[in-house]
Amino acid sequence: MKRKIDVFDDSGYICKAMKKGILLTTKSREQVNTMTIGWGMLGIDWGKPIFIAYVRESRFTRQMLEENGEFTVNIPYGGVDAKILGYCGTKSGRDTDKIRDLNLTLEEPTTISVPGIRELPLTLECRVIYKQKQDLDALPAAILDRFYPVEAHFGGRDCHIAYYGEIVDAYLIE
Repeated sequence: MKRKIDVFDDSGYICKAMKKGILLTTKSREQVNTMTIGWGMLGIDWGKPIFIAYVRESRFTRQMLEENGEFTVNIPYGGVDAKILGYCGTKSGRDTDKIRDLNLTLEEPTTISVPGIRELPLTLECRVIYKQKQDLDALPAAILDRFYPVEAHFGGRDCHIAYYGEIVDAYLIE
């Protein structure tokens, strides 16, 4: 069962959870992938409720977002097994099926094609309406050095793409 929520009534809770880690889930073809994120923004753009997710160019999740353009944000409610966030933050969906590995329970979506995850029941269903690659030249040197080191295997700095997801549904899986 899903209980509809007003995302802005729960915005404080969502933002606090993000500090500890939440999941961003994507789906392309029949493959579902999830990754831990700690960066994101919740707000209003163009008169619509928006969740902005930042995904590095090199991530498998980015490839899936480019193919589908939909995602769910999966937020712990009342606690979560830290193993889930740790595993999903260190393993790539290119190499393993994190959903299967962790025995996570997928919840049928309401509006989009990407499922929620029962173990992180506060769910935002989002459809990408805009994306923007970060302009690394516009960032201060201290941020560049800390968050975007030059890495040979990326051929330079691996920056983020900001995906503006219109929140088309929000609920608590009960």
